[in-house]
Amino acid sequence: MGISSPPNNSRCRIAVVGGGIVGVCCALYLQRDGHSVAIIDPGGPGEACSSGNAGQFVTGYCVPLGLPGIARDVPAMVLDPLGPLTIRWPYLPSLLPWLLRFVAASSPRRVDAIARALYRLNKDSLIAFAPLLEQAGAEHLIRRRGRLDVYQSERVFAKAQVKFDLLRRCGVQVEILDQKGIRELEPELADRCPQGAFYPESGHTTSPLGLTRLLAEDFVRRGGDILRERVTDFRMGGDGAWSVITDVARHPADQVVVAAGAYSRPLAARLGSRLPLEAERGYHLMLPQAGIRLQRTVVHGDRYFGLTPMEGGMRLAGTVELASVHAKPNFARAHALFEAARQALPSLNGQGAVPWMGCRPSMPDSLPVLGRSPLHRSVYFAFGHGHLGLTGAATSGKIIADLVAGRTEDSRFKAYRADRF
Repeated sequence: MGISSPPNNSRCRIAVVGGGIVGVCCALYLQRDGHSVAIIDPGGPGEACSSGNAGQFVTGYCVPLGLPGIARDVPAMVLDPLGPLTIRWPYLPSLLPWLLRFVAASSPRRVDAIARALYRLNKDSLIAFAPLLEQAGAEHLIRRRGRLDVYQSERVFAKAQVKFDLLRRCGVQVEILDQKGIRELEPELADRCPQGAFYPESGHTTSPLGLTRLLAEDFVRRGGDILRERVTDFRMGGDGAWSVITDVARHPADQVVVAAGAYSRPLAARLGSRLPLEAERGYHLMLPQAGIRLQRTVVHGDRYFGLTPMEGGMRLAGTVELASVHAKPNFARAHALFEAARQALPSLNGQGAVPWMGCRPSMPDSLPVLGRSPLHRSVYFAFGHGHLGLTGAATSGKIIADLVAGRTEDSRFKAYRADRF
């Protein structure tokens, strides 16, 4: 089975390389325009990084990973293998070009521009998801209850004002809460966390993997194909059409979308674009008997972890590890995350905890690569969303579909261009 020709000659055969939440949303929005679409991925939909994310739709969130002063922290990142942001030191020589760009992007001027570009992408997150959720019957997996950040230390809370100010300047609604306000939202946290910030426009899913699977099932139900194959190369024919070459077959396509997350760099290189994409590896623990009850995602500002109530328990997520996409997991990081969380919340129960690691696709300026390839008009990129992949997935899919259909101009998305470096 390959990519069949659509009945209408004005429509295209489109190969979407990547079956995570971003790729599935791209495929669905393209399918809504009448194109014949196939998702090509060696795994099942959502089984890689999309299965283990923190489940957050952080509407409008626009704080980049690199903030002013981050350069001073790089030595500590290398030396502390269990810190909230760490680098595998054997990988440092390979990572150095990325790090130099990362530090350059952390200047105050660049941070402000990056934040505004992130806000434009993420401000309509749940709005862009709405038609896809309704079409797939997946609304029951979404909770629109906001996100709560809590702080124990007045010093850390005062330092976070820089982040709150940046978010407000971009247009994100941030409500500062005292202990009473926190108790009204999450009674079990108020005694230990007397100050906080609430993002009322945000939400979460109770099953990231279940959400991606339901969307993918709807895609198939409406005529889409999912090919469990590994893409190895691309060839353009004399007529401008593509052959997408996999470990199984060659698939003809009029248009190609690369949305393979952290595995997109070699695919983009095959298409002539060499990009500074690295793996921002994240860890989580699934706590089946967490011992606390929460109504929404809670992020602890002092201890750098987040808790999201999901089907099957509480997901404890956090930390960033910069390392090769092929490096073995260091699950000590996941268990260190639990120890940090238990120091803040002593009643947290780790019995039966299941660890996980996944590779987020990370660009040094925290902006995704999104839009048309600078070298091929019939190739589109949608990857590099870092820790905001779920938040930006549906909007990214809509942007790709609008570009393919000519409803919008490439010039609107200069901030996300592949050749910006």
